[in-house]
Amino acid sequence: MASSVKEDQTWHIRAERPEDAPLVDALNATTFGPGRFAKSAYRLREGVDPVPELSFIAVEGSELRGSVRFWPIVVAGARLLLLGPLAVQSDQRGRGIGIALMNRGIEEADAMGYPAIILVGDEPYYSRVGFAKLPPDSIRFPGPVDGARVLGLSLKSDALKTIAGDVRRARFDHPVAAGGANYG
Repeated sequence: MASSVKEDQTWHIRAERPEDAPLVDALNATTFGPGRFAKSAYRLREGVDPVPELSFIAVEGSELRGSVRFWPIVVAGARLLLLGPLAVQSDQRGRGIGIALMNRGIEEADAMGYPAIILVGDEPYYSRVGFAKLPPDSIRFPGPVDGARVLGLSLKSDALKTIAGDVRRARFDHPVAAGGANYG
């Protein structure tokens, strides 16, 4: 996965810490507004914590510039990840922060053995890190979702060609084993 980090990069990515949560929440509120809670993807996050090893922020000096989190989900018994929200301060967009945050999360998710990641978003942007539209109705969210915006990325050999069904929230007690064979 190629990064589009610019030469003048003065920010860096690090793991999100518990004390970062209020800043991340404020960034998400500013970026997505109160309507975000009505989205189907948010229903999957209710009562579930993001995977802590897959929550990253971009900082510049002491300023939060962006964040990304990945959430546990299950589709047809397969333990997958839901990417989002991905948020970057509006005046910081175009610096490669969002792409770098996703690349870091994708690399770590792959190393942890997750077979695939899905999201609801704009294909032209997310395709830059490998996401593509999924076949219609192969992955079904609880509640209304524009099927043209359901995207996926197989981390293990064509994982999303063999996984189809309803998305449900999940709580993973431990990371997926190398090879992605754990289902829950």
